[in-house]
Amino acid sequence: MRFENPGDDEIRTLLAEPRTFAVVGCSPDPGRDSHEIARLLLSRGHRVVPVRPDGEEILGQRVFPDLRSVPGAIDVVDVFRRPEHVPAIVEEAIEVRARALWMQLGVVHEQAALRAREAGLLVVMDRCPAIEFRRLFREG
Repeated sequence: MRFENPGDDEIRTLLAEPRTFAVVGCSPDPGRDSHEIARLLLSRGHRVVPVRPDGEEILGQRVFPDLRSVPGAIDVVDVFRRPEHVPAIVEEAIEVRARALWMQLGVVHEQAALRAREAGLLVVMDRCPAIEFRRLFREG
């Protein structure tokens, strides 16, 4: 079985409705993509929870060392880690009952994506929310 991304309607809904995004691998460096995407998600009304082993705050949001430590529900686990880390992140996402898994551009792990989908998560792989916002919402 080969992984395929969900259709545009599902991705649009995922991005349009306010959700809690746990940004795994979120960097405190404003020049990093993970930081920029976290800022974009915040500007779009989403709750952003930075997840990384170190740090106290990013973009005014408290940092948590892992998904299990995040209080409350997580809607989307947004992954900014190398592909070899994705299977462990998927297992944690399943454990905390996340609703969706989003793997950023260049983050591809087909087996982990299929595992997440089989566990009931909506899975988006090798896509960037900023690009999808522009494409699906016709924004400049």
